[in-house]
Amino acid sequence: MANHPEFDPQSIDQALEAARRHAQDRMPKATNNQTPLDDGSLKVAAQCISVTVQNGQVCLNLPLGIGSVCLPVPSWIPNGTAAQACIDICTKWGIPCGVEVTVSVAGQRIVQKNFGCSC
Repeated sequence: MANHPEFDPQSIDQALEAARRHAQDRMPKATNNQTPLDDGSLKVAAQCISVTVQNGQVCLNLPLGIGSVCLPVPSWIPNGTAAQACIDICTKWGIPCGVEVTVSVAGQRIVQKNFGCSC
């Protein structure tokens, strides 16, 4: 795996545990009270980390077997700019199926990408 910033595994585990708890609370009730609008999807925030724009992109190591990815950054943001990358875990009935990564500079979202299922 490339040497890129990564998210704390403990933060990922805590987000997954929250999703599992939610699914366990909902599952027994789902057969009696499930509405067509509840598809079991849940997005749980895991962590935000500091990253730096390099070569017009932000590169990260993602959990859940996704691995190393690089996200493009608009050219008006110079190399060396400090940014923040946040990860949300996407689940269906408590089972992880993907992640959503958001990169922000000075509080402004500049790129957002789903890997795996959409949240």
